[in-house]
Amino acid sequence: MDTPPLTRLERCPAPAKLNLFLHVVGRRADGYHLLQTAFRMLDWGDSLTFALREDGAVRRTTPVAGVPEAQDLVVRAARLLQQASGSRLGADISIDKQLPMGGGLGGGSSDAATTLIALNRLWGTGLGRAALAQLGLQLGADVPFFIFGRDAFAEGVGEELQALPLPPAWYVVVAPPVTVPTAEIFRAQELTRDTEPIRITDFAASTTRNDLQAVACNLYPAVGAAIEWLAQSAPARMTGSGACVFAEVGSEMEASDIVEKCPAPMRAWKAKSLARHPLYDWLD
Repeated sequence: MDTPPLTRLERCPAPAKLNLFLHVVGRRADGYHLLQTAFRMLDWGDSLTFALREDGAVRRTTPVAGVPEAQDLVVRAARLLQQASGSRLGADISIDKQLPMGGGLGGGSSDAATTLIALNRLWGTGLGRAALAQLGLQLGADVPFFIFGRDAFAEGVGEELQALPLPPAWYVVVAPPVTVPTAEIFRAQELTRDTEPIRITDFAASTTRNDLQAVACNLYPAVGAAIEWLAQSAPARMTGSGACVFAEVGSEMEASDIVEKCPAPMRAWKAKSLARHPLYDWLD
């Protein structure tokens, strides 16, 4: 019996990420910063639903505060895939937004990656993981990681990825009441751009940090306050360019206890590590 063609994909996950460390090791002639980082996915994030359209239109059917439809990475990802594949199909896309925006958790990039993976399936465009990752890089440096779909040691602008086996862990993530623009942090004069590179084999034993943290804390004291509060329970660090901070804890119970104590106006969540992207097997 023939399988009916797909017309809809429901609640496709777009997981959050943490940068377990982030070093700025140089700068290219075009202004892009050269990084080293360890990416880790979490079992917490946004979800998206895709409904096939035959007319080629791409529509976002749910509003996202402060993000016009044409600028949304989800819409841009869909149109980029159309252009690259020659597909004449379209989609209605709805987003259940759970991750705080401007938090350094990769929400927009993860949404874009899930869009590329899901529409590649829904439209039958047949692109492999490497090809989708190349498209994703045009949308943002974090997008290839989500398409790669595994915990990773990353270099370059974030697109040179090696699988990084890590033990399962529980985390507490805290969002201070600020949004941190990534570009502002990378433009800062005081940003250190010459951290000595490390090797992937040195990662576990190395003394690492987030080179962007001091800049973000200086510009946004609420980030420093969140780190100080969370550090009372476990070693805390900022993820990405902020504003969210995180700490690894020993158990779900410990994570729950910390989350319950989080003072307003900060918000806190618990999350478990995710070894593979939920849509990993949709790509070759």
